[in-house]
Amino acid sequence: MLPPRSSLSVLTLACAAWLGTPAARAADTPFELGTVTVTGSRAQVGEMPTDQAGSLVTQEDMRRFGRETVGDAVALLPGVTRSSNSRNELLVYLRGYDPRQVPLFIDGVPVYVPYDGYVDFNRFSTYDLAAIQVAKGFSSIAYGPNALGGAINLVSRKPVQALEGDALLGVARGGDRKAALNLGTRQGRWYAQLGLSWRDADGMPMSADFKPSVTLVEDGGLRNNSDRRDRKASFKLGFLPNASDEYTLSYTRQDGRKGQPPSTDFKAARYWRWPVWDKDSLYFLSRTALGESETLKLRLYHDRFDNEVVSYADDSYTRLLTNGRGSVASGRSHYRDRSGGGALELESRRWDGHLLRAVLQLKRDRHRETDANGTVQARYEDELRSLGVEDLIDLAPRWQLSLGAARHELRPAQVYSSSGAYALPDTRRATNLQAGLFHALGAQDRVYLTLARKTRLPTLKDRYSQRLGNYVENPALGPETSLNLELGYQGRPLAALPALVVEAALFQSRADDKIQSVFVKDGNACGPATPCQMRNVGEARVTGLELGARGRLLRWLELGGHLTLLDQKNISSPDTRVTGVPDRKLFAYARVTPVAGVDLQASAEHDSHRWVNNTSALSGATVLGLKASWQPLARLTLEAGVDNLLDKLYELDAGFPAAGRSWYANLRHTF
Repeated sequence: MLPPRSSLSVLTLACAAWLGTPAARAADTPFELGTVTVTGSRAQVGEMPTDQAGSLVTQEDMRRFGRETVGDAVALLPGVTRSSNSRNELLVYLRGYDPRQVPLFIDGVPVYVPYDGYVDFNRFSTYDLAAIQVAKGFSSIAYGPNALGGAINLVSRKPVQALEGDALLGVARGGDRKAALNLGTRQGRWYAQLGLSWRDADGMPMSADFKPSVTLVEDGGLRNNSDRRDRKASFKLGFLPNASDEYTLSYTRQDGRKGQPPSTDFKAARYWRWPVWDKDSLYFLSRTALGESETLKLRLYHDRFDNEVVSYADDSYTRLLTNGRGSVASGRSHYRDRSGGGALELESRRWDGHLLRAVLQLKRDRHRETDANGTVQARYEDELRSLGVEDLIDLAPRWQLSLGAARHELRPAQVYSSSGAYALPDTRRATNLQAGLFHALGAQDRVYLTLARKTRLPTLKDRYSQRLGNYVENPALGPETSLNLELGYQGRPLAALPALVVEAALFQSRADDKIQSVFVKDGNACGPATPCQMRNVGEARVTGLELGARGRLLRWLELGGHLTLLDQKNISSPDTRVTGVPDRKLFAYARVTPVAGVDLQASAEHDSHRWVNNTSALSGATVLGLKASWQPLARLTLEAGVDNLLDKLYELDAGFPAAGRSWYANLRHTF
């Protein structure tokens, strides 16, 4: 029989993530209002969900594998690969979909950059998180528009004791220093949670195999211009007036600055620094019972993103880049992006065998760009509206059907650019439809079949950016669409090994009307004489297989790993390669506990080659890691490890080598 329902539905936190742990510590308790659900039964971390095929990274996973940024943490999951770009940003691809098509949320609140839809996953730390939800293909309509290939949701902590928390001090190669503190208290009908973290690094160590070129763009050792500093503070105050209702106010602030290493290809090198990379989010979440059958949820938020990039003429980083006429206006660029909005969710259990939800959402995005003189170069504003419904239907004791539909609307509200005047574009609309059939084979085993038609509305940058005069704007750009089909299994198949958890998925995603760059005039490179334009011309197909397993086979031995296979095809242009994503990824680990309080862990990750363009590919790489942890006292842990043990020289993007051999050591205290 399926587990009984509860008015507090939890979706992906109930997923049997192949890396999930049997139970969470009190300090790792997830913030339930921050989880994003379809509809269905509540379950504890590590159990099977009844209405969604998602994956989960717990705080324990992040600690055990030393994953201190969100990008590194989600890479523990099958179907997820990491990449980078020329802006020194860590990108995450989910089954071939990039960050614009798999948006990032904190407690269900969108935090991706509204201008271009991207986000630097290196800027988001994991110290104050309870879990990370990853929905693939078939995702809740509560995520709103633009979840073309899925969604990533960071779930904050919620205290359950009068006093709980943890503290961390650490060092690593490259002059890397870090500290974090989390404090939580539960006092009757109210609770509070505070998180503070700081990280400062002189640079990224390079592999000793790197040979400096005569251009001196990179001289080895610490990667040139790769220093970073990140500070983060988060606070949550919650009120629980009764057993069913909850009201919380949360605030998160991130202050960052970073260098941007130039490409090791001298011709492609850019000498940029980011003295400002600041982001803060203020949001209110609530849940109110309306009698015995209905529950109302409210989500209100305001998100701010400010950054500044300074462009220099050379690697001395002293002389601003000019526009060729003696002006330094092009040497500095300030972005001021704002997002505000809310969502209203009404959930009803009034009809037997049905769990209905209606979601109404409104989001307003604003982008403002100024140069070094304070002159406004661009000002754009959009309004996103969304209305969706979901229904979870009990077909039989072991069968459930989840149906969902949503209508999204993009209304341009303001358009201004100093490089040219635009008429206000027309409203763009998109429709999402999805269905999922779930069958429980037993108490902890199930199979599922899902089909989802998803969309992504074009970003402000897609429609308006002229990219330093190399592109022609396209305000009438339409949405991308995808059709995601998945057949999967999650469970514990062997009675003799009840701790063994297995996950398997066979999927195909077909993307239509993909937004791609095309030449307005014939040429080999986008430029003022041969400009390009973003258009809905792409069609692609990704077919894949994911296999994962993990479990404690002996009292002292735990093994786990996953395999991802992708077949990526460019349907609209078969002669053009799909770039940036490897076709194969293999991850495996072994954890040994020789005596109580001591853990020894070895891990390996292999990515196959990935194409950079039609003729060039980056070689595949296998990266090994070792880690040891010791608990001399019940609440004190000492840990040390080495990443990229063999000092492998490899790249995630052409011209941008990944870190070489890197050691680290941490001291952690919980209370």
